[in-house]
Amino acid sequence: MFINLQSKRLIPLSDRVLIRKAKPVERIGGIVLPESAQKRLNHGTVLAVGPGARNREGTLIPTTLKEGDNVVLSEYGGTEGEIDGEELHLFREDDILGLLKK
Repeated sequence: MFINLQSKRLIPLSDRVLIRKAKPVERIGGIVLPESAQKRLNHGTVLAVGPGARNREGTLIPTTLKEGDNVVLSEYGGTEGEIDGEELHLFREDDILGLLKK
């Protein structure tokens, strides 16, 4: 699913996380790689997080991620959208596989 948003700021709801996926390498030195040779990357940077999900009792369980975190994503999943010409992805926190630390 692709969503085109005209808003400048998207605030995720519940346990959703807004992510900018890393871009694949398009050039090596002066050589331009064709799309077929570019590796699909499954990691990105967290831009915004929702407040969290609620359990059966109604207690809020906060998200464990914060803005600026680098994460590993599942290959499929998430909702693709565009804000101000930039392609962004909205994932549930459960669809995020891990946190990348330096």
